[in-house]
Amino acid sequence: MPRLSRPPLVLALLLVLVIVIVLETCTSRPSEIVLASTTSTEDSGLFEAILPAFRRAHPDYRVRVIAVGSGEALRLAGRGDADVVLAHSPRAEQEFMAAGHGESRRRVMYNDFVIVGPADDPARVCGFLDAPSALACIAENGLLVISRGDDSGTHARERELWSAARVAPSGDWYREAGQGMGAVLMMASERRAYTLSDRGTYLSLRDRLALDVVVEGDPRLRNQYSVIVVRGASNAEGARAFADWMTGVGAQRLIGEFGVERLGQALFTPNAGIDE
Repeated sequence: MPRLSRPPLVLALLLVLVIVIVLETCTSRPSEIVLASTTSTEDSGLFEAILPAFRRAHPDYRVRVIAVGSGEALRLAGRGDADVVLAHSPRAEQEFMAAGHGESRRRVMYNDFVIVGPADDPARVCGFLDAPSALACIAENGLLVISRGDDSGTHARERELWSAARVAPSGDWYREAGQGMGAVLMMASERRAYTLSDRGTYLSLRDRLALDVVVEGDPRLRNQYSVIVVRGASNAEGARAFADWMTGVGAQRLIGEFGVERLGQALFTPNAGIDE
């Protein structure tokens, strides 16, 4: 009888060992959730503050954040490159849902936009009453404005305000950076320019900026953030878990506390469960 090169028992043991290793690897490696979000949530430090709590609550998941403007975040999700979106561009979000790309959309939090400018504020002579009037006056005086110019939620709101001001911004006084909020604030500070910013990012960077708030409180400056679970997401279960957690009591409490200790005020107001 011919001898076997490997005893059947040894082969069986090797097969069992391989299966055990594969199973252990699969069960120990967290499932990745791809979150497309805005640069404002990243630049403000919100994710750094709250994502460890999500990981503790859901150790089977790991969140990978892609920080871009809201428009790009929604485009990524529409192409299937993200599982869940956190955005602050209501009109674009509604279009995303109407096109059938979103499984669910829920409010998470809000803050507001502010117009910031040089600390000595050359536009103070305008006597601002509202955001469109402020922009019209800044344009009329040819004062430098730096725009996000990146199809973000902030950029979308800025375009709405220019439209309300009946101004089509162009010329040497108006520059589109194509950058995130933090980068644009730094550019505005260095060049003594005006820009529209979400309050959270401005406050988180305020100590490094030579910029003051020159317009605030206009109802048109409210800045709502929503979480969207992408329809047909690669990790649909993880996306739903993240959205549920963001709108749950624990995360809402963390959001409401974020910024209080370091800056003396909350950067966002949680409002999950409140109808639009």
